[in-house]
This record gives sequence, structure tokens and C-alpha cells, in this order.
Amino acid sequence: MNIIKRILAGAGILAGLSLASCDLTTESQSTFAEPSVFSDPTLTEYQIYSIYEVFGHTNSHRGRYLPWYGYNTDIEWYISNTMDDKADIVRYNMISTNSQLNVADGPYNELFAGIERANLTIDGIREYGDPQSRPEMAALLGEALTMRAVLYAELLKAYGEVPARFAPVTPETIYLNKSDRDDIYKQLLADLEEAIPYLSYNVATTDRVSRAFAAGMYARLALMASGYALRPDKGTVGTGNAGSVRLSDDPELSKAALYPKALEYLKDVISASGLELEPDYETLWKSVNEMDLTAGHEIIWVIPFSNSRGRWNYTFAIRNNGYTDYSPTTSNRGGQAGPVPYVYYWYGENDSRRDISCVNYEWEDRGNGTLPYPAGIANWYFGKYRFEWMTTHPYGGGNDDGVKPVYMRYADILLMAAELANCSGDENGSVTRDESYAKECLRTVLRRAYRDHEADADAIVDALSGEENIFEEIKKQRALEFVGEFLRKADLIRWNCLKSSLDGASEELVTMRDKGTGPVTGFNYAGLGTYLWYRHGTVDGIPSIEMYGIHNGETAATDVIAPEGSGWVPYTNSDGEPSRYFYYENGKGAFISSDTGFDKAVNGFYDEETNPDAKQWWPIPQTTITNAQGSLYNDYGY
Repeated sequence: MNIIKRILAGAGILAGLSLASCDLTTESQSTFAEPSVFSDPTLTEYQIYSIYEVFGHTNSHRGRYLPWYGYNTDIEWYISNTMDDKADIVRYNMISTNSQLNVADGPYNELFAGIERANLTIDGIREYGDPQSRPEMAALLGEALTMRAVLYAELLKAYGEVPARFAPVTPETIYLNKSDRDDIYKQLLADLEEAIPYLSYNVATTDRVSRAFAAGMYARLALMASGYALRPDKGTVGTGNAGSVRLSDDPELSKAALYPKALEYLKDVISASGLELEPDYETLWKSVNEMDLTAGHEIIWVIPFSNSRGRWNYTFAIRNNGYTDYSPTTSNRGGQAGPVPYVYYWYGENDSRRDISCVNYEWEDRGNGTLPYPAGIANWYFGKYRFEWMTTHPYGGGNDDGVKPVYMRYADILLMAAELANCSGDENGSVTRDESYAKECLRTVLRRAYRDHEADADAIVDALSGEENIFEEIKKQRALEFVGEFLRKADLIRWNCLKSSLDGASEELVTMRDKGTGPVTGFNYAGLGTYLWYRHGTVDGIPSIEMYGIHNGETAATDVIAPEGSGWVPYTNSDGEPSRYFYYENGKGAFISSDTGFDKAVNGFYDEETNPDAKQWWPIPQTTITNAQGSLYNDYGY
């Protein structure tokens, strides 16, 4: 059959789970028949582009998956107080008819459409491309195998158990029920083992996969497969079973089986890839906003949106209120989610990541030009994403911005390697532990974080000893390194601490409100001011803001006495009077909205009636269940 028709037919079948009038068996005489395509490297490469293309579809990663997957966690949360279908997604209160995701062309079906394209490519190369004797075709096979693993990883992160589709759709396989995730993990890990030697470390751009990325995906999937997850009871997948949080009982997916191999792959990346950390954390994130896709540095792979596609900064950049110099639209842009307020205080005082990752201001034009203003203590934003840093391709104010979300970078390779090397195994088997290697990987990440204060980093690492002690530091550093990159939810799930971490975050916020010592950060919030003063300046030609009262030791900030120096302005309420920044006059926390009564400090992460550990995954959308004609069922009590 004509390969273009098969791409469209397969994608359409999976999106609607219904046959129209497509003949899946009729041969075509087109010059684009499979033997012609998959014996030609250029035409095969075009087919691989079609796999990447699904990420940009309107309701795929572009507008549904990425804006909603990955929070609330203990470090990232939804900022809006409005309780609607959007809030239900992040607050672990999903239903299969949620209006945001219950669409035929939503992320679930789009990801399977991409998998169908990958399956067609893999089968075509194996049959017609002679990858065993043609290295260029082997490389393309490795790329297709890796991209299929990415698409499945996204499904597993969001939906839990899903159908296993590792061959092109046929009339007999249109309707499939879910498969045990263990079977999918084993296939993906085997695929990546095959793909890694086919691929090269030397690639020109980070929107195409490399050997380093495939190795990183192997490690990421190995950590997921061997970790905890909400799983249906054995033998009940696809029956509606509520399941429980547990480890796999498959010995092939134990830490003993997977960790040594995953660590060796990462050690090869570290020693042979030529990748390195960007020395300056701010420069790293400026390059992301400038859409610099040059490979060979820290960024390994990005979601390959076109320069006019995707809603990353549109959703997550520092908030721009109405029309500004950086967001030329009358609508608010950015700031849908942000760091949980205490995260700023979890960083060390000399950690260069802090003021890049967490900012407490937003942009607005109040008649005197675009300037940053204090956002309120509950509204912190991801400073990694800034419209004002979009210099190469300025944001034009529409529904898409073109920024390519970072999917994997070298810091993740180092921290995964640290976690793998530090582990001695679990009840399913032991692993030879290498504490020294784990600490050196941690040291590399921390010395970049404490640039110009490397002795601070060395002191942190040198004080570590023992598996649990080092593991807790790895957990902390994954939070501080990757806040706003939405790796945390999958980490908390596999570590079996999703709900407990959310509850700990709520407790920290209550302590922050009451100016006590935080149980998570150990930070004494009594060292912060009651009121806030701010003043404007300029950095690299861009207006800037300096705030006093928000940092440790700035307790002199009062409503009548300004800090030393000139130009300070007090933060005021709607009546123009100096306003308490951390708590109201009645002693209630500033995290409480007087309009809705929604107390973010106490219950800002999930609904009271919900147990996040029992709702780790999204349900398969009802429109897909209905169109599956009785062959597909939701689990986990949905």
C-alpha cells in the first residue's frame, strides 16, 4: 500500500478507532510505495519527520499535553484559584469526560498516531532498508526506535497502562485493550538497546535524537520500570481494577537487572559524548528562549516545535499582564503555573539557579512603560522562561510562541547516573554500589550551581555519606535543578512519595505563612520582612526590579521606614496603603484568596476527597473508550 496513505490511514484509525472506507490491504503502484521509500535514506528521513510532526498538532503536546502534564508537585503548582476542568487535571480530580482532554484528537490518540508512524517506519526499514549492512539506514532505524520509546514514555507517564502496539495497524488489531506496562517497558528497553549503537553522539541539532539521548531514555525508562507505580492487580489490566502502588514483580525489571546496564550507558555518555554543562545557568536558559538548537553542549533533545508553533512560554513564562513590550497582546500571557513559593528558600544563598528558576514579579504597563512589579507572595513564576529573552524570534502575541521545550539535558544524565550509582538494590535483588561515582556526579552539578562559590558545593558533597543520605540530596537537587521542567511528578511516583511530598509541601507553606522553620527546607521564615519595598533599574537594557523584605535578614522592611538608599517604593494595597506581603492583618496567610476562600497553603495541591496516589494517571478519554466498541477499559477506579 502507498506509504503516505498508510500514514494517514493508520493515524486516522487510531485517532477515531474506527474504519472509514480505507482498504488496508490494497497494493499501490505509486512511486512512493514502501520499497521505494525505505530503500532510500532521504525518503526514509522524510517519513521520520512525520513522527516528530505529531507533537505540534493542535490538541497534542502543543496545546493539551505540555500545558497540563507534570504538576501539581512539591515544587510546581497551578497558580489560578479558579476551580474548573483545567484545575481538575492538575489537582488529581480527573474524569474521563474532562472537557480539556476528552477530544478525539487529544494527546492520547495523537501519541498513538505517532506510534503508528514509527511502526510503519521501523517495519519498512527492516524489510527494505538493509540496516545490517547500510549504516545510514541503521541510524534511521535507531532514530525511529528511539522516537517510539519517547512516544510510549509520554503515554506511560500520563495514562499508566495502555495498549501495546509494536506493529502497524491491521483489521485484526484496530481494537486492543490495555497491556501490562511491564511488557511495554521490556519492549522499549530492548528497542533502545538495539538503537544505541546505531546512533551517533555527533548530531547537528537538538531537535533530532542522538546516541546520548537514546542512552538517557534507556536510563529514564529503567528508573520508571523498576520504581513504584499505581498498577492494577496482577492479571486484571483493562478490567477496571483500582490497583495499588507497588513495584513490578518481573525480575527482568528489577533494579538488579536494569541499574548496572543503565549506569554503563550513562557512563559512556559522560566519558565519550563530548557533552558538558553550560558553565553559566543564566546563559543556558537564555539560549532556550532564543531557540538555539545547537547540539554538543548541555541540551540533548527538545520537543521540535516549529518557530511558530507550541505554547510553552505562552503558558509558563513570567506573567505579562495585558499589552507589554514583550507580549504585544491585550490578553495575559504566561504564568499559568509556577514554583511553589517555598522553593526559592530551598536554594542555598549562593546558588546561581535560584534567581533564574524562581521569580516573584510580573510585567505590566501602568502608563509609564513596561516594568516588572511584585506579583504577590503566592505567585512565583518560572524565570527560565521569559518573553524578554526571546531576542532571535520575538513573541508576536498570538497563540503560539515557537519555544522548544527542553526534554533532556546533560544535568539529567549526571543526576540519573548519581542515583543509579548510589543504589544498592531492593527486595528484588542487590546492586554493586559506587558511592564515590555518585558523589562526583553530584559534585559536577553542584559546582556549576555554585559558580564562583565552588567551595560551598564541595562542602555539601563532602558532608554526604551513606546511601540514604546521598539519595535525599539527589532528590533535593533534582528539585532545584529541574523546577519548571516537569520531571518531578514522574520522579515522585517512582520514589513512592507523591502524596507524602504534596502533604509536606502544604505543611511547609503553612509554616512559611506563620514565619516558622520549614520542615522541608529547614529555612527560618522569621528572617523575612513583614512588608516589601521595591525599586526599578536596568540590566542589559531590560528593566529590572530589586525587592527588599523578601530575602533572609531583611526584617527592617516596615510600612514607614524604607531600606537605605534611594528609589524604594512600598508594595501597596488597592487603597494605595503599604500592605503586608507575607500575611494579612488578621494573621491569615497571604495564600488565602478572600474571593474564593480557596486556601492554597492548606489544600493547594489536590482536592480533599482525592488521594493522589490513587489517581496518578489520567483516564483514557471517554470518546476513545466509546469508539473502541467494548475492547478498551479504564482502570484505577475511573
